[in-house]
Amino acid sequence: MLGRLFRKSREREEVGPPVPSVAGRPARLPRGIRVYAVGDVHGRLGLLRQLEAIIEADHRARGDGCRPWIVYLGDYVDRGTDSREVIDHLIAGPPDGFEGIHLLGNHDLWLREFLEDPAYGPSWYKHGGDATLLSYGVRMDPAKAEPARFREAQVAMRARVPEAHRRFLGSLELGFSIGDYFMVHAGIMPNRPLDQQNVEDLLWVREPFLSHDSELAKVVVHGHTVEQQPVERRHRIGIDTGAVWTGMLSAVGLEEDRRWYLQTSTGEA
Repeated sequence: MLGRLFRKSREREEVGPPVPSVAGRPARLPRGIRVYAVGDVHGRLGLLRQLEAIIEADHRARGDGCRPWIVYLGDYVDRGTDSREVIDHLIAGPPDGFEGIHLLGNHDLWLREFLEDPAYGPSWYKHGGDATLLSYGVRMDPAKAEPARFREAQVAMRARVPEAHRRFLGSLELGFSIGDYFMVHAGIMPNRPLDQQNVEDLLWVREPFLSHDSELAKVVVHGHTVEQQPVERRHRIGIDTGAVWTGMLSAVGLEEDRRWYLQTSTGEA
């Protein structure tokens, strides 16, 4: 049953692992910068802390004075039990010595929209918003009609979500470009320039982005689509490994033309 959560990667089996590339050469970052991009957290605070510790240890082991960044690819809330605590943790800042970039995921946008309009409640609730409500101590009365339930839940959430959390949600970036990489939650539309992408695609796209088979202007580093392991294609690196279900939260490390992967264990955290 768990296998149905994952997108299969037949392309890799058929043609071997392609190298993420731009203009016919391996993608690279400017010298002196090391970037770690973290996949979808979905309310798993223990896994996030574990992966940040792994990233810190990896950075120390590599040494050489590189400036380290952590880019969080969004979907901090929903499905897992610790949505509120994950936001508290991210607001407190990245590990010492790291620069942090926080991108917007579709689930983070759902929460933000629900705080403004209860009409977003039913779809959000069915896709993991129920866990986020509980993390803020909000329970719905099943005896009431759906519109009333969600109106009451929205009122309760507006009272319980701290202003600092609302500012954090409102500050999330849609994308982050550095060197030959563009980092975003879901992906892009391959037939549009980066500066002409729309918000819906950046947060929700799957096809035709995932199966695109040639280079783009930049290699896209993304989450959103769950795969059994991080996936490399010429045009993208996908690092959502379904942490909320598998216990495996993944990150890609990037430095000049090198890349490597870090993960939590598949056990519970």
